[in-house]
Amino acid sequence: MLKSGEIQKLIVSRFTDNGAYIMDTDENEVLLPNRYVHEELIVGNEIEVFLYHDSEDRLVASTDMPYLIIGEVALLECVDISSFGAFLDWGLPKDLFIPKANQNMDMEIGRWYLIYAYRDDLTDRIVASAKLGKFISNEEITLNVRDEVEIVIGHEGELGYRVIINNKNWGMLYHNQIFKEVKVGQITTGYITKITPDNRIDVSLTRTGMGQVEDAALRIWDMLQANNGEIQLGDKSTPEEIYNATEMSKKMFKRGAGSLLKERKVEISDTTIKVINN
Repeated sequence: MLKSGEIQKLIVSRFTDNGAYIMDTDENEVLLPNRYVHEELIVGNEIEVFLYHDSEDRLVASTDMPYLIIGEVALLECVDISSFGAFLDWGLPKDLFIPKANQNMDMEIGRWYLIYAYRDDLTDRIVASAKLGKFISNEEITLNVRDEVEIVIGHEGELGYRVIINNKNWGMLYHNQIFKEVKVGQITTGYITKITPDNRIDVSLTRTGMGQVEDAALRIWDMLQANNGEIQLGDKSTPEEIYNATEMSKKMFKRGAGSLLKERKVEISDTTIKVINN
């Protein structure tokens, strides 16, 4: 079935003056306009495309991928406004529409907003909403502590950043868990550290326990390999020097380096770490 707002793999069925027609397994066809048709494309090829409605309200395919698909959150820029709503740049020729009813405030051209994309059941069109609470909640949680998840960085508060977990749940990333630069809208990997009885979720940017140490050791080892087996960091390096070079706290850096030391892979001085050449 051809569905707007989704990425699908379809088969080239025929060519016309307007482009290539591609079809699903039920032989439902959709146009891939000429701008996306390359010379190597032939009938029978499988091609990955995104489906959406163009400016003439026709369902069309694109090999350019948008910044978000149905069921996802992303930070988008407002590029136009009208009496009915606003238009957002999502990486495709036709901008994404967000009705006034779906805005938390009147949007302004040039400003960026966290947006959720969904399919309107009546029109089958893709619609944007800034009212994330209608789609993101913690009523149902299928996560476990230590799970690796995808998070979208939300707005900053007194304690830290509110984040969206796997485009489904709310979480909290506390300031004392942040050891690298983050910004609103950034998509990154996180790890579940706590789920409370009232369904609050805490996340970290690094794994906990030994997993965190293993990650730190691997990062230091990669740096050593990229710098001829030696880096100018050691026991006496300042927390600022370590963070600027590794985006790790000094405590975690020392635990990672200590792990490599125990494995007899490195030697550590006050100012350097060197690979041991056995």
